[in-house]
Amino acid sequence: MKKLSPSLVAVKKITSAVPRSNFSDPDLEKLARLILDSGGLINPIIVRRNGMDAYEIVDGDFEFYAAARAKEIEPLKGETIGAFILEEENEKLLLEQLEILRKTAVTESADENKTPQELSIIDTSVESEIPQTSSSLEQRLTNIEVRLENQLNELKASRTREEKVLAEKIQEFENQISQLPLLIETQLNDRINELKSEVNAEKPTLVDTVGEVEQVTAQRLSLLTALNTQEKDRLKASLKNVGLNDQVIKLIFKERDLRQFVSFANVVERIKGLSDNRMIKIIDYWENTHKL
Repeated sequence: MKKLSPSLVAVKKITSAVPRSNFSDPDLEKLARLILDSGGLINPIIVRRNGMDAYEIVDGDFEFYAAARAKEIEPLKGETIGAFILEEENEKLLLEQLEILRKTAVTESADENKTPQELSIIDTSVESEIPQTSSSLEQRLTNIEVRLENQLNELKASRTREEKVLAEKIQEFENQISQLPLLIETQLNDRINELKSEVNAEKPTLVDTVGEVEQVTAQRLSLLTALNTQEKDRLKASLKNVGLNDQVIKLIFKERDLRQFVSFANVVERIKGLSDNRMIKIIDYWENTHKL
């Protein structure tokens, strides 16, 4: 069996079958104030599980109601109470121990209610044992107080450690949240750069294609020269053969009069209505009809 030690149980999770009205309100108020001032209850109560997260009082109804009153006064300080929880492995032994303690309490209470005449007939041998019994009881109470105080200190230290760990986790989570926008921005920039690289790696543009055609046909074709210098009627006839209308042809003549075309890409750029595909058709036509 594991070492017996009290646990911290939420006051709101505990119920009692004994009515609160059975106890004096002034006494409950006084103990509640002492619980708050001292930071806890010196005498843990005994509870039994009554569900997944619920408990019922086995012993300590008065202490429970005092703790409940402390929670009413200061909710944060009176949130939990020290309690021994009956488990399957220790319930029988704890109940036997509790029964003996209750009998002792009843006997002591009965002695306090005896009249002087009743006390005077106590046997002398018993009287001689009273100091020793009283001393023994005081020692037991002292030992119990020391043990409970040590257990309470252990509980406080354990709670302090848990709160520290929780605070560290919360701080770590807050740091991660604060870095989230930067992380998203970095990933987004990386993705944009990837997309740019993919676009740049695609097929060459028309300008590149036309440049390659110019290099291949420069020695045996003079289309670009013709566009800049050939007599207009002859050039017009050739352009009509590839399907260019009069408006586009006039625009070609107008633009070359302003300044010469420097490349086929420049022709496409300056002549509105002349598409990339049409420019390629003109180049193909010129290549087939003006071979050296």
